[in-house]
Amino acid sequence: MTEAETPVPERNWAGNYTYRAQKLYRPTTIEQVQQIVANAASVHMLGSRHSFNDIADSSVLISLENLPADVIVDHEAHTASFSGGVKYGDLAKTLNKEGVALHNLASLPHVSVAGAIATATHGSGVTCGNLATAVAGLEIVTSSGEIVKASRGDPDFDGLVVGLGTLGAVVRITLDVQPVYEVRQRVFESLTWKAFYDHFDAITSCGYSVSIFTRWGQTHEQVWVKSRMDEPDRSEADLFGAVAARVDRHPIIELDPTPCTPQLGRPGLWSDRLPHFRMGYTPSNGQEIQSEYLLPRRHALEAIEAVRALADRIRPLLLVSEIRRVAADRLWMSMNYEQDSVGIHFTWKREPEAVQQMVAQIEGVLIPFQARPHWGKVFQANAATIAPLYKRHADFVSLQKRLDPRGAFCNSWFKTSLL
Repeated sequence: MTEAETPVPERNWAGNYTYRAQKLYRPTTIEQVQQIVANAASVHMLGSRHSFNDIADSSVLISLENLPADVIVDHEAHTASFSGGVKYGDLAKTLNKEGVALHNLASLPHVSVAGAIATATHGSGVTCGNLATAVAGLEIVTSSGEIVKASRGDPDFDGLVVGLGTLGAVVRITLDVQPVYEVRQRVFESLTWKAFYDHFDAITSCGYSVSIFTRWGQTHEQVWVKSRMDEPDRSEADLFGAVAARVDRHPIIELDPTPCTPQLGRPGLWSDRLPHFRMGYTPSNGQEIQSEYLLPRRHALEAIEAVRALADRIRPLLLVSEIRRVAADRLWMSMNYEQDSVGIHFTWKREPEAVQQMVAQIEGVLIPFQARPHWGKVFQANAATIAPLYKRHADFVSLQKRLDPRGAFCNSWFKTSLL
């Protein structure tokens, strides 16, 4: 076992969080992971650093980026298994060669699979569950150094998947796959608020994946509609009055669209259209802060109107907001547990103090609507507020104590947010 030659990364990818860790290991074998975990008093896994808070921090960090990817596709079982350090963009390349695909992807393919599923990170789509819903199996190194294997249908499996990094080191993942498919993407501009309210369900279900980008002004700037080639195409010139864009767009309208996935209805592989951004480029704005809240569909329009009342205070700090749908699931700590959800996402300028104050105001107006904060993003709510939102919260805390009785993975974020 050797310590990494490079220093601990000081900040996350967007630069708003500075890590407190003293050591960073990059093991090359699972046996090394077991040894590091068993010997560490306090330890956590570090993925692609695309979180915006201290969820992935501890005195000792482990990155799995040097483990062999070892992607194995089982065509009979319709699954693919691989190392916990793999990123979605890299995984997609291998899956495409095997003629298989995933059901969904996040806005950017730069994130690690293990980190995304641990936080119930999601793409969008009325019929699409978040990325963690594709998990068919896991291998986890617990704080004793032992390996726990679990498959869908096993006791506590639904509690293990969205583990928030607190149950152990996820060293291998098995995902459901399906035959490879193509997607087309179109952008519609200047959707009025009246059309948004009058046709919300029709708009958010008019494609396989739909994202509405807004800055809470007179209209919504853009609606991104991603349709599978084996489904009807939204090829009309307008979408309830929103006009089809004639050039490729960036969600932040002033920015160059080159980093974005191709639009204008040009078909391409699922992996080249479902994300908003392409591998090899800085996603979104780069230097930013993100917040997001997932709430039941039945409360969506009231909640959005409540946030809209804060628009004059939001806009000076905002780069862009995204509104999207996510299907319900049965994963204990998923923001979408037992509820079809609407996500209200905020990409903020990197002004931490002002953003924290604004987030507190937004959470204040969202309290009546049972809004669950995205685990990996900036929020103010603590365990007293969050725990009642999760029916299986007590079961999850019990599972965490059972798998990690010495509390090695119980970092400060976990204590504040869930205990």
